Amino acid sequence: MEIEEYVREKEKRIARSVSRLRDLRVFDFNYIPDRPLMRDEMKPIIDALLRYEKTGIPNHLLAVGSRGSGKTLSVRYLQQLVKRRGLTVLYSNCRTHNTSYKILAFLLGVRARGVSFEELAHEFGERYSKRTVVILDEVDLISEKDKNKDILYFLSRSEHNYMAILLSNNPKWLNTVDESVQSTLQPELIHFRSYNAHELEQILNQRAELGVRKVPVRVIREIAALTVKYTNSDVRVAIKTLYYRATEPGVSLEDNFQRARRDIVVDMVANLNDKNLLILQSAAAARDRPVKEVYDLYRRLSIDHKEEPFSYVYFYSALSYLQSLGLILLISTKVHRTYTNVIQLTFPTEILDRVCQCRFA
Repeated sequence: MEIEEYVREKEKRIARSVSRLRDLRVFDFNYIPDRPLMRDEMKPIIDALLRYEKTGIPNHLLAVGSRGSGKTLSVRYLQQLVKRRGLTVLYSNCRTHNTSYKILAFLLGVRARGVSFEELAHEFGERYSKRTVVILDEVDLISEKDKNKDILYFLSRSEHNYMAILLSNNPKWLNTVDESVQSTLQPELIHFRSYNAHELEQILNQRAELGVRKVPVRVIREIAALTVKYTNSDVRVAIKTLYYRATEPGVSLEDNFQRARRDIVVDMVANLNDKNLLILQSAAAARDRPVKEVYDLYRRLSIDHKEEPFSYVYFYSALSYLQSLGLILLISTKVHRTYTNVIQLTFPTEILDRVCQCRFA
């Protein structure tokens, strides 16, 4: 087949596929449904927001859970809901705004240059003097350079009694925060468990009803089962598989699922910082070796790349974070007379090699 012929044939197939779609927005990971799935994890967040609305006394929250477990969607939906009740709710993603200074500047909508953090904090206090909720998504990605995490201290100590809702993929992130910040925040911990197959089916059915003209029930169930079995129930993989199934019906569902899974993994690995990439490189090179041996290799790799290595405590915290992303598994195994953890990658090393070659070349 010549190139032009392939283009014509592919164009026809895509045109037919598009005719099967109703609303492409439902396949966007930022899409917030009008009626998202009600989960037990949302109840303590709703309770805390309503108490704060009525009393002005904040109860800070830390919601943790693996990627694709619904943390961000749940909180963004509640943000819209309580805004309609007159409560001010602000949102910032710490991946994009990764220092206390940048977060405050973003929330204020200013390009802050030549002013101090204290001046920004004063302006924030003047503008938001009434009851205000601040959501910090991916809070574990606040830069290591921002050692004191001043934004957390400011929110928890302000005379305006702000309420903070923190979202993190790393269940051990709070252990890495300064004790003075921990003591003032004292957040209530909420764990977002991974979706089960039935919940994924409900989500996919809702998206399919809005976005696709017809999807057999069997297909929905199979996508949900594959997602639970192979991706720790990452709903993003399920939604993307549904999209590929709608636009490429001639391709097997297994192939559509693997394509969606690969897309998500590539995106996650490419968005990791250098330290976490070096940890994955070390785990891949020291396969089936104890964690301490992987750490020794990680330190040597870091020095080779002129990167300041994590201490062992931070290294182990990073492993918890990578496991929450579904990129590794920590497996307890017996070595001689004792048990130790070994690290197992859950994705093809070719993806890691490609990303590292681009990053460190």
